[in-house]
Amino acid sequence: MNSTKLLDIFNGYAVTSKLEINSLEFATYLDSIDELKDLRNDFHIPKNKAIPSIDLNLVDGEADSLYFSGNSLGLCPKETQNVMNEQLTKWKESGSHGHVHGKYPWADLGDECNDLMAELVGAKPIEVTLMSTLTVNLHLMMVSFYSPTPTRHKIIIEHHAFISDHVAMESQIRFHGFDPKDSLILVKTRPNETYLRTEDIIDVINKEGDTTALVMFSGVQYYTGQKFDMNAITQAAQKKGCKVGFDLAHAVGNVELKLNEWNVDFACWCTYKYLNSGPGGTAGIFLHERYADDKTLKRFDGWWGVNMKERFTMDNTNIPMRRGAKAYEISNIPVFSTLPLFVSLEMFHRVGFKTILKKQKLITGYLEYLIHNTFSNNQVSILTPRELEWRGCQLSLSFSIPIDNVYIELKKRGITCDIRRPYVIRVAPAPLYNSYTDVYQLVSHIKNALSAETKDISYVERC
Repeated sequence: MNSTKLLDIFNGYAVTSKLEINSLEFATYLDSIDELKDLRNDFHIPKNKAIPSIDLNLVDGEADSLYFSGNSLGLCPKETQNVMNEQLTKWKESGSHGHVHGKYPWADLGDECNDLMAELVGAKPIEVTLMSTLTVNLHLMMVSFYSPTPTRHKIIIEHHAFISDHVAMESQIRFHGFDPKDSLILVKTRPNETYLRTEDIIDVINKEGDTTALVMFSGVQYYTGQKFDMNAITQAAQKKGCKVGFDLAHAVGNVELKLNEWNVDFACWCTYKYLNSGPGGTAGIFLHERYADDKTLKRFDGWWGVNMKERFTMDNTNIPMRRGAKAYEISNIPVFSTLPLFVSLEMFHRVGFKTILKKQKLITGYLEYLIHNTFSNNQVSILTPRELEWRGCQLSLSFSIPIDNVYIELKKRGITCDIRRPYVIRVAPAPLYNSYTDVYQLVSHIKNALSAETKDISYVERC
C-alpha cells in the first residue's frame, strides 16, 4: 500500500459516506468502520486533569487527553492492572509457591512469552529471549559481536542515533582501547535533506567495511521516524565481513520485522513503547539461529542461562547451558516488569499484527493527509518519509514558529506528544488505542495553537 493507494481509499470512503475527508464527520465515519475500534476500551486513557501543567489553564480537565506519545511510552491496558493485582495477591498469599503454581507461574514466565515475542520480530523461538533492559542488552550482545582488531575496529551508526546507542558504542570502543574519533563512523544525511538514503548508507559500508567490525543501526529512526532498509543494510555489511546489529526500540510492535529471513546477526529492543509493557518493562534480544550452538562465541554467562533441569543441581560441574538466545540470560527474569509485556503480547497475538499494521498505515496516512491539506509547508512540514514502507506510526512535524510555544499550546489543550528540540514535535497515532477522531482533533488543535497568542514562557521538560 502506497500514499496514492491510501488517497484512493479515503476518496472511496468519502464517496460512500458522502462526507468531506477534511471533516469531523468523516473521522467519525472512519471510526465507525474501524475493525479495531473496540480495542480503545481495553486501555486506560489519561484524563486532561492528569497532565502536569505550569499555570497553563488546561482546557476541559475531565476529558480524555489526546495521547500521541506511544512512541515514548505506550498506554496501560486495563487487563495489565487486573493481572498485576492478581499476582500481587498471589505473592501475598502464596509466597515462594508462586514460582511454580497458580496463573502465570513466575519461573516459566519468560519462556511463556517467547513464542509470542518471536512472532512479532519474525524470528524462531530459539532466537529470542526476554531479559534486562535495552542498553544493558546492547553491551551484552557486543561481547559476542564487537571484537575489534587493529585492522578491523570501526562501528558504523547513523549520525543522529539515539544518545543511549551513541554512548554505548563510544564506551565499547574505548573499552577495547580505541578512540571513538577514529573508530566511530557516523552516516550523515545529504545537505538540506532530513533522512538518510539507503544508497548513502551502503556507500559508507562499502567504503569503510574492510576496517569495520560492527554495523549498528536503529530499525526506525527515533527523530525522523524513518524505517531503515534492514535487509539491504545487513546484506551490504555482511558482504564486507561486518557483524550487523539493530536497536529495534522504535520498530518492534510498530513495523513488520523479518529478523531471521534478513539474516541479522543480533538485535535488541525495549518493550514499553508500542508494546505497552510499562516504564522499564523487560527488554528483548534476538540471536540468529546459526549461532545457537556456536561454542566459539564469546558471552557473559549467568545461572539463568543454564538448562532448566540442571539449574538447581548445584554441583557446579559440567554446567550445561541453554541453546540460542536463552544462553544469554544472566539472571532470573524480573516478574513484575514482564507480566505487563505478557498481557500486551497476548493482545497483539489475538488481534493479529497484519490487522494492526493495516490500521497503522491508514490512521497515519489520514494524519498526513490532514496536515498537508490544512497547513502550508512553511507552517507545518513532515520530516518523516511519505512512502508507507519506510515509516511506522510516527510522524515528525517541524514548525515555522518556536516549537516550545507550539508544545505549550498543545499541552494546554490536553494533547500528549513529544518535543525534540530544536525543530521537531513527534506524534504517533497508535492503532490499538488511537482513533481517527483523535487525529482530526489533533490537527484542529495544532491549527488553533499556531493562531494562538503565545507568550514568552521559559519552559523545559525532560522528554
